[in-house]
Amino acid sequence: MSPKIRRVVKLLSRLPGVGEKTAQRYVLWLLTTDASLAGDLGGELTTLRDVLGPCEKCGNVAEFVDGRCICDVCADVKRDSRLLCVVARVHDLIAIERTGSMRGRYFVLGKLLSPLEGIGPEDLPIERLVGRVRADSVTEVIVATPPSVDGEATALLLKRELGPLGVAMTRIASGVPHGGDLEFADPITMGRALAGRREL
Repeated sequence: MSPKIRRVVKLLSRLPGVGEKTAQRYVLWLLTTDASLAGDLGGELTTLRDVLGPCEKCGNVAEFVDGRCICDVCADVKRDSRLLCVVARVHDLIAIERTGSMRGRYFVLGKLLSPLEGIGPEDLPIERLVGRVRADSVTEVIVATPPSVDGEATALLLKRELGPLGVAMTRIASGVPHGGDLEFADPITMGRALAGRREL
């Protein structure tokens, strides 16, 4: 293979779920298909970080508009701002949105409490979350972290930090496999997990 192909394969294989063979297939396919596709893809990837960023309110992915970055969920006035669902990653937010069961708003932590990986309470955006709960007069916080050791530890931390605010705290029900990621749960399972949430 030419050095150029090797470089592109190496870059693509750094994407999650893409191995070297898959990356090589992508590169060779792009070389043999309509040339405009590679150009369009390259152009979109080049401007991706300039156009998109984390939502100022919740951390979801949003487009910059007039210097501000507010996602569609936070901009939706029909949403119940008193109901706040806390998730670990944007992938989890998307999985819950797919069910159509969540009519409140979200807060993306970005990571989970994980002492083994050196992620402590100070590494989570707890102060921003507390500020959001107060600013929106939130009455219920749904903790939708994965049912894993790190997810459960994060849920307990959130209970400790948000409990004194007098807000009702619930945890999504089981139904999502233990140790599994919310991203891969089907809509029915995720809908049942939300409907059967329990007090934390």
